[in-house]
Amino acid sequence: MTTLVIIPTYNERESLPRQVEDVFAHAPQVDVLVVDDNSPDGTGEWADARAAADPHVHVLHRPGKQGLGVAYRAGFAWAIERGYTTVVEMDADGSHRAVHLPQLLAQAGEGVLVIGSRWVKGGAVTNWPLHRRLLSMGANTYVRLMLGIGVKDATAGYRAYAVSTLCQIPRDEVESQGYCFQIDMTLRALRAGNRVVEVPIDFLERDRGASKMSLGIIREALVKVTAWGLQRLVGRGPAAHLRGAGR
Repeated sequence: MTTLVIIPTYNERESLPRQVEDVFAHAPQVDVLVVDDNSPDGTGEWADARAAADPHVHVLHRPGKQGLGVAYRAGFAWAIERGYTTVVEMDADGSHRAVHLPQLLAQAGEGVLVIGSRWVKGGAVTNWPLHRRLLSMGANTYVRLMLGIGVKDATAGYRAYAVSTLCQIPRDEVESQGYCFQIDMTLRALRAGNRVVEVPIDFLERDRGASKMSLGIIREALVKVTAWGLQRLVGRGPAAHLRGAGR
């Protein structure tokens, strides 16, 4: 099994070096792909220098900030073209702790989407204010009710896909961004016949840089999940026939 950890970046110069070191400390067998959206703070330049010194680090430069979903789609295509078997999504800011990476990889395989989950037994969040906890828990409850799936943390961005699963998904049709991208990809993985395994993690709030959360990200997820839920009621849309899926 060859694994690529994709780390999208935009202004993560302070946090990225530590995250890359932590990845190799806990999973020295993986490769890392930094997908940088032309960060003005020098993130891309640091990644280039690291890649020049380390054959396990690669960089994909993009012309500007186009959103999380677009960055991951580009990273998926890069991994597929180079024959990797497993792809991991991971934030650069340290909130996705590399100590959990071996647990995700141990569950990864054909027909499985592995999610690092905050909201299953054993999962936790550290240094989050109450309103962020309530927002995340409420959003995931709404997703389960509207879409009829059993996934506890469908908005989670720390996850491992089999590349064969990604090849089953028409990725060019995935236009969602932010947390909605994760929900969208979860639905499409389930529709392709995959099962979801949720591994408990401790999600650590970033201590450097600024959060990418915005009202636009929340609005997109609310509108799309509501639309998919209504389509499900009439047997249409991406969530049709998925009641209870993901347990």
